[in-house]
Amino acid sequence: MSAATSSGTTGSSPTDPTAPPPLRVEGLSVRYGGVVAVSGVSFGVEPGESVGIIGANGAGKTSTLKAIMGLAPRQAAAIRLGEVDLTRTKARNVVRQGIGYVPEGRHIFGGLTVERNLELGAYSRKWQGDDDESLREVYRLFPVLHQMRERLGGALSGGQQQMLAIGRALMSRPQVLLLDEPSMGLSPKLVGQVLDSLLTLRERGLSVLLVEQNAWLTFEATERCLVMENGEVALEGPVDQLRHDPQVRKIYLGL
Repeated sequence: MSAATSSGTTGSSPTDPTAPPPLRVEGLSVRYGGVVAVSGVSFGVEPGESVGIIGANGAGKTSTLKAIMGLAPRQAAAIRLGEVDLTRTKARNVVRQGIGYVPEGRHIFGGLTVERNLELGAYSRKWQGDDDESLREVYRLFPVLHQMRERLGGALSGGQQQMLAIGRALMSRPQVLLLDEPSMGLSPKLVGQVLDSLLTLRERGLSVLLVEQNAWLTFEATERCLVMENGEVALEGPVDQLRHDPQVRKIYLGL
């Protein structure tokens, strides 16, 4: 695959005191027994930047997110959020430090109401008296969740469950939001709704790291993208540049 020039940084200035700290991943490797899933991956997400990771099944996309969250065995990695070293931090504490996570498959609590699912998303925060405002913000982003707030999570449609999973992650007030395959199993209409929510979060200045097989969605929702192959970053660059890469167009866009 041809090499694209890295875009550098976009979004808020790193010197902006109101900007969230950047995420840095250096030399990340993930091994499951004798199988190497990720090998020496390095990248960053700047304050207010939306970054995508695309690739085929087995490319190492999901393992990369899980390793950042402390949910996969990681080796020789440096993972930092601003000045905070997360390299050996357990998953529950990664959330407390400011990284939200929307896992593949949603993993909502089907036997709890929508509102209770959302409230549980704030479990990692010290009580600050602003949980009601966090809830209102989620309901403004996803009005259908407010309408169904007393309904059990398991009774929602797939698209509504995905909105609930995103909303639950936002309740922790993350500085960086990681999303794993949010369009999986959704109809084109619902994929469009998920895209709208991601664009809104981007407009609000939230840093986002999006893993997707749907390259079209990724290119619409992010500013910069990594293409992973066999556990490594094969290509990296601004979305506008990758759109015109012949092999990206052929393999991931079907053009």
